[in-house]
Amino acid sequence: QVQLVESGGGLVQPGGSLKLSCAAPVSIAYSAWYRQAPGKERELVAQMNSGGATTYHFSVRGRFSISRDNANNTLYLQMDNLTPEDTAVYHCLLSRLPATPEQADYWGQGTQVTVSS
Repeated sequence: QVQLVESGGGLVQPGGSLKLSCAAPVSIAYSAWYRQAPGKERELVAQMNSGGATTYHFSVRGRFSISRDNANNTLYLQMDNLTPEDTAVYHCLLSRLPATPEQADYWGQGTQVTVSS
């Protein structure tokens, strides 16, 4: 498994927006974003398959959007209308096939997102 570096995290006020990104060195088919808040289990936030179909955790549906730039092998997560409950470390996952974080070809080291006034 190769570690990637995400970018775009930071501190934002409630209602604000952030856009996370991470790039893989090769073309990938399956991509996802996970997050883990202090004292909570890691959860799947959003995923996209090779055909572009997406699914979202119920708590972010309508606020977050996962997208992928295939020309640059870059994955994005646009996060709008952020709430304090979105505070967590966010990780990207990129893989040739659908995979868990333990199985993925590429796993991000994590970027902190903090939503606070």
